[in-house]
Amino acid sequence: MATEQGLVIRIDSIGTWVKTGQSETCESCSSKGACHTLGGGKEVEVQVLNPIGAGIGDRIVLKMDSSRLLKATFLVYMFPILMLILGAGAGEWIARSAGLGSPASPILLGFGGLAAGLLIMRVLANRLAQKDEYRPRIVKILGKA
Repeated sequence: MATEQGLVIRIDSIGTWVKTGQSETCESCSSKGACHTLGGGKEVEVQVLNPIGAGIGDRIVLKMDSSRLLKATFLVYMFPILMLILGAGAGEWIARSAGLGSPASPILLGFGGLAAGLLIMRVLANRLAQKDEYRPRIVKILGKA
């Protein structure tokens, strides 16, 4: 289980929102710079499940199942790249079968595979985001901030 501490900042009709800071785990991540570039910086706001009824201003502990986190990470990072490689490979096979020496076919099918992979990833990621087992949940209240 991946755990993180945070602060409940708001509760609305959509759900409970928690502000978390970058942890020690973030320091070893190769994408930590991208989080900052995308606006995450040192703190990130996430929507979480609140089965224990934490209130605004509570310091809490979040948990998320590691296997589901790895599955979601694979979907976001690896699936589009695999589709790019498959598309380029199919383009290369088609070009060789047709006796073409031009790299246009592998390039076009490679980018087509990437685009298809990104589209499929987006659809699947939206479906997974709706499932409670793919969202972090509050498991413990540490006290008021």
